Amino acid sequence: MKIVQEVSLISIGNFEESNDWYIIRAEIRDAISLIVHPPGASSFTINPIKHGNGVKPIKDACMIALRDKFGWSLETSINYATRSPGKVDATKIIDNYLFALEWETGNISSSHRAMNKLSLGLTTGCLFRRCLGTPQ
Repeated sequence: MKIVQEVSLISIGNFEESNDWYIIRAEIRDAISLIVHPPGASSFTINPIKHGNGVKPIKDACMIALRDKFGWSLETSINYATRSPGKVDATKIIDNYLFALEWETGNISSSHRAMNKLSLGLTTGCLFRRCLGTPQ
């Protein structure tokens, strides 16, 4: 699979020039480039029939690459507030900073859930800031 476009939603300070961002972005790009479909194929091909493709095998391929090749943790529970919005798809700690990745399917409900988790993590200080200990 290939990335066609990247859009920066929030950019504060010079973080985009940091080594941490270089590492995180490179690992995510590499994991996405390793996705093949159908599973076991040598390339990414969309099956042009109804229900011929699946989000789960595509997401799983990316998550497995992040975990096995780059040491990310999957399905991480993070204590945001009194009620958790759900587990984060993938997280990684670099220099005591917790980074998070949510897989987006294109479904509007999924989009809202993913953005809510990341936004809540930013506003509560649970994500992308120095963390004490490891994610739970």
